[in-house]
Amino acid sequence: MSLLEIFLIGVGLSMDAFAVSVTNGMCKSGKTAAISLMCGICFGAFQGIMPSLGFALGSTFSRYIERFDHVIALVLLCYIGGKMLFDVARGESESSGAGKLKISELILQGVATSIDALAVGVSFAALINGAQMVFSALLIAATTFVIAAAGVFIGKKFGSALNNKAQVVGGLILIAIGVKIFVEHTFFS
Repeated sequence: MSLLEIFLIGVGLSMDAFAVSVTNGMCKSGKTAAISLMCGICFGAFQGIMPSLGFALGSTFSRYIERFDHVIALVLLCYIGGKMLFDVARGESESSGAGKLKISELILQGVATSIDALAVGVSFAALINGAQMVFSALLIAATTFVIAAAGVFIGKKFGSALNNKAQVVGGLILIAIGVKIFVEHTFFS
């Protein structure tokens, strides 16, 4: 695989992380640079680790992973998005602490947005060797880091325009991403 192909795979894999980062930027209170760094590191790490794990598992378990990856992503993203909507319905806003980005929430987002990368890693097992996999994982992680970090800044800009509606929009976006992943894997793969 060429460097360009691996980079484009990294860009493709990072799109869900980008959308979630935009949502975090819109909805989470705190310093934008800190949230951006946290999202970039978390999403980049998961996007680098998951293909490596998939590569290690090889084709032995690919059919089992592919059967449930979309369901796991759907459940995790709908849980996080639903919790955001529930907090708004209960009257909790960013000023009451509901808008702070929690590490546990970020890790769930990282797992949910990187499950596809696990399947990509399984396919890499048939295409590249171990040294190429290490390079590929690092490039995918770095690409995702940059894209996710930029997403937070973009989300902050839109979040300011939306004011208190950002948490509702963010929750709906996360649920929509979960549904999109589920529909794509259930009906189009």
